[in-house]
Amino acid sequence: MAKKKRKEFVDDGRVIAPMNIEGMPWYSPERVAFPVDEANSGNSGIPAKMTRRENMAFTFGVLKAVLLVMLVFIGGLFLFILFCINVWFA
Repeated sequence: MAKKKRKEFVDDGRVIAPMNIEGMPWYSPERVAFPVDEANSGNSGIPAKMTRRENMAFTFGVLKAVLLVMLVFIGGLFLFILFCINVWFA
């Protein structure tokens, strides 16, 4: 079987995980973690204002996630109480 040839690596200058942390020996204050792109002017593709429909969808999504977590905790508490009543204190 022929080995696939890898593409040549080209560094585009993006920072995936900035390691320039104040207090570390390699810290340099003049280094910019996230360079500003003039064409994008700081906008990362997120719309400045959501529509009413998007806002409602976001709100209901968060609500469903919170209710699911609450249901899991309440179910766990219920099972713990059942365990205490039927097994531990029996």
